[in-house]
Amino acid sequence: MDLLTVVWLVAGFVCLVVGAEWLVKGASSIATSFGVPPIVIGLTVVAFGTSAPEFAVSANGALTGNADVALGNVVGSNTLNILLILGLSATIGGLAIEQRLLKFDIPVLIGISGVIYLLLLNGVVGRLEGVVLFAGIVAYTAWLLRGARRPESETVTEEYEESVGKLEGSALGRALPFQLALVVVGFALLVLGSRLLVSAATDIAEAVGVSDLVIGLTVVALGTSLPELATSVLAAIRGQRDIAVGNVVGSNIFNLLAVLGGAAVLSDAGVTVNRELLRLDYPVMLAATVVLLPICWNGFMIKRWEGGLLVLFYGAYVAFLVMEAGDSSAPELFRTAMLIIVPLVMVVYSAAGFQGWRRHRAMAQR
Repeated sequence: MDLLTVVWLVAGFVCLVVGAEWLVKGASSIATSFGVPPIVIGLTVVAFGTSAPEFAVSANGALTGNADVALGNVVGSNTLNILLILGLSATIGGLAIEQRLLKFDIPVLIGISGVIYLLLLNGVVGRLEGVVLFAGIVAYTAWLLRGARRPESETVTEEYEESVGKLEGSALGRALPFQLALVVVGFALLVLGSRLLVSAATDIAEAVGVSDLVIGLTVVALGTSLPELATSVLAAIRGQRDIAVGNVVGSNIFNLLAVLGGAAVLSDAGVTVNRELLRLDYPVMLAATVVLLPICWNGFMIKRWEGGLLVLFYGAYVAFLVMEAGDSSAPELFRTAMLIIVPLVMVVYSAAGFQGWRRHRAMAQR
């Protein structure tokens, strides 16, 4: 690994972040120019636009035969989104949870995660499966647009109006050609950044002796999740706490349906599945997703201490990946400890969530 590889890696990150920001700004401004409501922009362009880097990187990985990078990026990004991004956002001051997320979006995310795990068991995500997954994101988006017109969405609408207004910034009010140019240049930067990032990450994996899968789960996942990190943390700082949670949940659904589905459609042979991912990494992502429901039921918020615990778990997971990449006995000791600690934590979260649900039911019946 030489200095040029590191330069390409950093350049790829920069292109992805800037490209995603310009794409979202341009698309939001164009939609506003044509009278599209802010709630619709927020729930679609903003939420999915932050996942554009994952789509670009995974699609590029599938087209160039780097299936481990493509799939590892999806799984690693979803794990990072929940454990690190939601965790960090919650430590700022706790995160309020909209009941809409608890009643529909989070259960949908859990269901999709479970179904895709079953799809991965045969060792490949084929084109037909990719088409079905991509159709799923179309159906989910249609539901979002339909729900945006309901009266109970007024609170969310106000928050998205403020968020979209800040996000558009200088792009709003500019001429349509300028807004179109932002979209085109943003998309071009995404493509360029994905190529640089995948190429540099593969070179680094070969140089340090770790697999493409580990690089995809860590370095690439972190790089492509920077827009989600920035959006959610800034939303938490500004007090727009529903956006912080909704952005992560929406992005994870988009990653599983659109990013993985799109990668499978674009690849002639589909996306092959590394058995190691099924043994450890996907179960970690699935556990993080499932435990999100009882955490959120406990008082309709993610508390600061719970956020801190999520961040600690992500740190432990990355530490395990690093140790496993080396040649030591630490991973087995770590795995044994996690087999004891993780179930205990999930039981505690589930019990707290059940108590929170019972309190909510009791109050609703008064």
